[in-house]
Amino acid sequence: MTEYVGDELQGSRFRQVDLTGSLFQSCDLSKVEFRAVDMTGVTMRSVDLIDVRIDGSIENMVINGVDVGPLIEAELDRRYPLRAKMRPTTPEGFLEAWDVIERLWTQTVGRARRLPPATLHESVNGEWSFIETLRHLTFATDSWLQRAILGDPSPWDALGLPWDEMPDTVGVPRDRSARPSLDEVLHLRRDRMDRVRHYLASVDEATLRAHTTPVEGPGWPPPQSLEVRRCLLIILNEEWEHRRFAERDLDVLESQSR
Repeated sequence: MTEYVGDELQGSRFRQVDLTGSLFQSCDLSKVEFRAVDMTGVTMRSVDLIDVRIDGSIENMVINGVDVGPLIEAELDRRYPLRAKMRPTTPEGFLEAWDVIERLWTQTVGRARRLPPATLHESVNGEWSFIETLRHLTFATDSWLQRAILGDPSPWDALGLPWDEMPDTVGVPRDRSARPSLDEVLHLRRDRMDRVRHYLASVDEATLRAHTTPVEGPGWPPPQSLEVRRCLLIILNEEWEHRRFAERDLDVLESQSR
């Protein structure tokens, strides 16, 4: 076990480091940035959480004796009334949710088209550009519909973009240097979104409850049997959350272009 006592580690970078079970005591973590970090089971006592921003999956998070997860969920549903539709339980509900996704993304793409094309390749605060976001959603559809549900072992398009922390995997493209046009990426997106709609039109209750057949070979998700409903919910969540992030970043890009 490595122990750091009284060390000056300001500005350090920890990437793909396993800190499971570590102890941070009387440490200054002000202005620290956490990205794609698993904090399951973390305990914090006598901490100051002031001017803190957290985006992520929050469940069973107890602050000063209060489980704040349900409070956050309720507030998000209040702010975004359509958000609750992203948790469907019936075939009809999934189609309705996809109608919402398509309608909202049409509005978001309309905003993006009003910006200079080069701006859509710009990152805001280190996040994906608008074009990269669309490329990632193509990857997500290929992974969770084409591979996990439909059984294609290698469904990915060359412009698909995995999440940054995914290890390099044989057969899975990851070209961060590509600069496709908005229309080029939208053509690919339209194809993938049509595939989702076509599949949802054929889904019944038994299909939602069914489990997928594990797909062998390298890729994402890894070989495992998953409930079809869970895979579809992942697609909806990816679409909803990444559109929210895109809208947030478009606010910044629009203000900069004025």
